[in-house]
Amino acid sequence: MRRKMVGKVMMRKAIFLSVGACLPLLAACNQHQSTLAPFGEEADKVLSITIVLVIGAIILAGGLALLMRHAMRAPEGRLTHKGGMKLVLWLGGIGPSILLLGLLLYALPAMRPREVANNDLRIGVEGEQFWWRVRYAPPGGSVVETANELRLPVGRTVELLLRSPDVIHSFWVPGLAGKMDMIPGRTNRLVVRATKAGTYRGVCAEFCGLGHALMAFDVIAMEPAAFERWLAEQRKPAIVTASPGARAFASYGCSGCHSVRGVGPVAKIGPDLTHFGSRPTLAAGVLPMTHANIAGFVREPGKTKPGVRMPAFPQMSAAEADQIASYLQGLK
Repeated sequence: MRRKMVGKVMMRKAIFLSVGACLPLLAACNQHQSTLAPFGEEADKVLSITIVLVIGAIILAGGLALLMRHAMRAPEGRLTHKGGMKLVLWLGGIGPSILLLGLLLYALPAMRPREVANNDLRIGVEGEQFWWRVRYAPPGGSVVETANELRLPVGRTVELLLRSPDVIHSFWVPGLAGKMDMIPGRTNRLVVRATKAGTYRGVCAEFCGLGHALMAFDVIAMEPAAFERWLAEQRKPAIVTASPGARAFASYGCSGCHSVRGVGPVAKIGPDLTHFGSRPTLAAGVLPMTHANIAGFVREPGKTKPGVRMPAFPQMSAAEADQIASYLQGLK
């Protein structure tokens, strides 16, 4: 009777552990930010390895469960010491070792870094507090700087040069590739290749300050021809006409931190706003690109993003904030 009770308790524990192991998988069931919905070759390899390793773990756990069941239900004295030692040797030592060796040999090739050619696209990504500076350096072309979105051509190898000027950040696009730290004074390289077009999401995976949880970015994988057209548009300066918003933008000193190519001095403190109005989000992926959100963020950025380095302008009137928002929305 006592043996049956112990068996039931062990079975319940196994069920609870199985359910607990499945909860992270349920939490990852989305299409725009999930390791279970890869759009890059590296993430696809990781998913394949994960599936194989999980199957291997299930085989090991199943074998252990069968041994436990046999040990609890076999009549006393049926299993001799010699027979038990053989079970331990083959099912507890040799069998798992062969299985683990096979899993290791299967996973090792994925650790080989992807080769990068001279004509491959290089994109510099810098993690700031709390936004992302992105520089495109196409072979034979001029450097193009944007912010808070990463665009990739489908089917083309891209080398990401990851840096940080302030604290440690961590670059992570779950559906594209694994995490890579961004360490001040060091350049880390992550080579990726997108496999299908779409809009996805990346995040900072290393606590970097109060605004860490609000430091996201859009990842837009595009067909090669569409990407080249977009890059050509980004090289062009902003088309700006005289407006109250442009004058308010200058009078409040916004051009001291933000560049609008073709208008005023080149500033490097904050994000480049040359084609700001064409981006889908603002505040590093936190807010949709709407007129009201832009105006509110210009006046009180800390209300949306605690710890942000952008100053607040409590003296700015609502009308002036609306004018600046209209000016920024027109930068496309």
